[in-house]
Amino acid sequence: QVELVESGGGSVQPGGSLRLSCAASGFTLDDYAIGWFRQAPGKEREGVSCISKSDESIYYADSVKGRFTISRDNAKNTVYLQMNSLKPEDTAVYYCARLSPPYYVCSNYGLTISLFGSWGQGTQVTVSS
Repeated sequence: QVELVESGGGSVQPGGSLRLSCAASGFTLDDYAIGWFRQAPGKEREGVSCISKSDESIYYADSVKGRFTISRDNAKNTVYLQMNSLKPEDTAVYYCARLSPPYYVCSNYGLTISLFGSWGQGTQVTVSS
């Protein structure tokens, strides 16, 4: 059974850091692309970052480029999102999801939500002074 579970969210002040984790089970993590998304109150869900199968490529939304880093630890079957220099506009529920076959490479032009499945339950990130 495929499952993704997010953790690591919390409340931080502007300029702070958090590391989100996406723990995978039921499949071999390195064989799939994993995306991070976020949804703020009253807004649509948006793609934040994505790491392709076997780390072939990585995508970042312009809004987080230079501040967020996605990585994968296959031994722990976990994908991480390191978030630095957090801003109030980063406040949202963060989700991870698996890119569904036959797609295994993250697009360089943005993440199409409908192509992702096995969504986690989300973890809340709040950036506020």
